[in-house]
Amino acid sequence: MSQRHTGVTVQAVNAQACPVREVLDRVAGKWSVQILVAASHGPIRFTELERGIEGISRRMLTLTLRNLERDGLVTRTVHPTVPPKVEYELTAVAHELNDTLQRLTDWAERNRMYIATARAAYDAEHRPELLDA
Repeated sequence: MSQRHTGVTVQAVNAQACPVREVLDRVAGKWSVQILVAASHGPIRFTELERGIEGISRRMLTLTLRNLERDGLVTRTVHPTVPPKVEYELTAVAHELNDTLQRLTDWAERNRMYIATARAAYDAEHRPELLDA
């Protein structure tokens, strides 16, 4: 069906999807998801996040936490101790998001064998060169 017949233009779809895409890009990022999951059990310190998230650099953790704080998904609390104790905690909105991420994780777990089978069937039909490797 052409755009002319649907009454929907590509520009209209892009304009509607743009804010959603922006939010999804932020919260669905590799590091954001791991931080949100790690913080879902209560307040967590920077060093605990750094040790618990394999492969994340200190700089990337800092940047991701700042973005999540800016987006209102985590709160940062500095306790007046020496040295300062900094904790991060999910906001109510982030807990709601975490529930959604958990449902997505459950869906992925239930359907991973189906998807693996579908990929194998597709590759066998459309990409036989992959089978020879």
